[in-house]
Amino acid sequence: MGFIAGEYDICVVGAGHAGCEAALAAARLGMSTVVFAINLDSIANMPCNPNIGGTAKGQLVREIDALGGEMGKAADKNTIQSKILNASKGPAVYSLRAQIDRRRYQMTMKHTLEMQENLDVKQAEIVKLLYTENDGIKSIRGVVTHTGTEYRCKAVILTTGTYLKGKIIIGDTAFSSGPDGIFPADRLSDCLEKMGIKLLRLKTGTPARINSRSIDFSKMQIQYGDDNITPFSFENQSLETEQVVCWLTRTTEKTHNIIKENIHRSPLYGGLIEGIGPRYCPSIEDKIVRFADKESHQLFIEPMGRDTEEMYIQGFSTSLPEDVQADMIHSVPGLENARVMRSAYAIEYDAIDSTQLKLSLEFKNIDNLFSAGQINGSSGYEEAAGQGIIAGINAALKLMGKEPLIIDRSQGYIGVLIDDLVTKGTKEPYRMMTSRAEYRLLLRQDNADMRLTEIGHSVGLISEERYKKFLIKKQQIEDEIDRVCKKNISPDEKTMNLLEKYKSTPIKSGVKLSELIKRPELSYEILEEIDPERPQLSSAVKEQVNICVKYEGYIKRQEAQVEQFKKLEKRALSKNIDYSEIKGLCLEARQKLNAMKPESLGQASRISGVSPADISVLLIYLNGKGREQNGF
Repeated sequence: MGFIAGEYDICVVGAGHAGCEAALAAARLGMSTVVFAINLDSIANMPCNPNIGGTAKGQLVREIDALGGEMGKAADKNTIQSKILNASKGPAVYSLRAQIDRRRYQMTMKHTLEMQENLDVKQAEIVKLLYTENDGIKSIRGVVTHTGTEYRCKAVILTTGTYLKGKIIIGDTAFSSGPDGIFPADRLSDCLEKMGIKLLRLKTGTPARINSRSIDFSKMQIQYGDDNITPFSFENQSLETEQVVCWLTRTTEKTHNIIKENIHRSPLYGGLIEGIGPRYCPSIEDKIVRFADKESHQLFIEPMGRDTEEMYIQGFSTSLPEDVQADMIHSVPGLENARVMRSAYAIEYDAIDSTQLKLSLEFKNIDNLFSAGQINGSSGYEEAAGQGIIAGINAALKLMGKEPLIIDRSQGYIGVLIDDLVTKGTKEPYRMMTSRAEYRLLLRQDNADMRLTEIGHSVGLISEERYKKFLIKKQQIEDEIDRVCKKNISPDEKTMNLLEKYKSTPIKSGVKLSELIKRPELSYEILEEIDPERPQLSSAVKEQVNICVKYEGYIKRQEAQVEQFKKLEKRALSKNIDYSEIKGLCLEARQKLNAMKPESLGQASRISGVSPADISVLLIYLNGKGREQNGF
């Protein structure tokens, strides 16, 4: 037995974006918590692009904030450029994205951890999990560090990122390493496999970094941020900061020829890389092969922070040898004389088969062991943080003897993310996209607080002060929607002039203000000049009033779909059901259902290989004798 250094309620293994949210949530819920990092300088690191948000990811960050998480607040404090993506499209796909000062973000999050009550921060590699086993049931009781020191605990949350047996690959060179040259975690994987946990091998990568002083920006197109910055955190009404600029350039025919001539030297195609990479964030050599008809690809040159000359080449991820990387970079307009500060690389790492988890992110067969982030097969800081806060909450709730918090697919992108990972699993790094959310018109970034703040407050992560402000905002939205639906607008001169100005069909008699808002060419904001009774409201309230009124029909349709969805979700399935005994189920469905042990009829319906006909059979079974026989 090693030296026992302390006893905690919860140990969090890893202090990346998932680990930070998990540790803060657990500690804020009163659990004595310790979070471990191999190197404390790697806390909340951004080894790839230092940005937060983006398509579908911005929604995740706002949901984390609505639940009481930290990522949005830290991002707001360190934003150096901010944009709303897809602003020309519908509100279902609006997404906030901010370029972040990498080092300042890390310092902000590290200090937040250090100042948190009930939370200790320690530098150590965890090499082993301690557990007891009775009647085939494993229960967590602690962790062991690389020095042999033991920490006893009641629950463990694994948030190991890309560190498990991490291997950096550049051309034909490969070496054991975590991201950014930090030591990997080479010993914990063996322990997990001995515990019966199935592991996968995945891969991701990152582009080179170059010195801004060696870039010819005159050959590039300047990219500004939005004039008015939208904060990630609902606690911030506005955000004032001096924004930096980014730049746009493109690959050339010469770039593509260099890649084609050296594709045999790519570890991706030469077999050196075993792990499966992300489909939706491919390397540049993968793009050239898969999209051979494209003459060029966009490259964004983005700063790493205010106090550094390092620039990130977004869209130029590669694992080709360094000499080829240099030739590729120098073939791009503006980068002819660019000096590389950090070479691009691919990184392979161990992850778990996420179908081994419950929707609470606890392992099905190991009591009080939770898992969140890239170890679960996801890709991205925001996906990791979203899982982290849920794992932290549920580990705390489990120790309190309470039911777990499950965000379902109709409540948030976090619910879609976790449900997809747990129910469907993944063979490649999973990236959140708006197309994955079937109720995305309801899961907008603007209304994340309306959807999840009640939950965050009931759990205990939203303060009373913040909750009261939320209730005032909610009431303002409801009152203003009610007012515009009742207010009549007459066809007077002022109204007719405004309609003519925006090429909108004239009205012949009085109409409700809400009907005018629904016209594509008009909006709540535009109609202010013919609405003198309008109260003073924040821009956030105005935005939700406009969307809720303009898209009322579509929203009601999705709400009806959600009601049907919830009926299936409410039909619980006992883990004691033997699906091989249910007549009428196809063979594949029996095998998949027995392997997965879904928690509800709804979750069963999303398992690959389970057809609508199989769900009908299950529904008949639940309504029949099987209900009593299986302990419902």
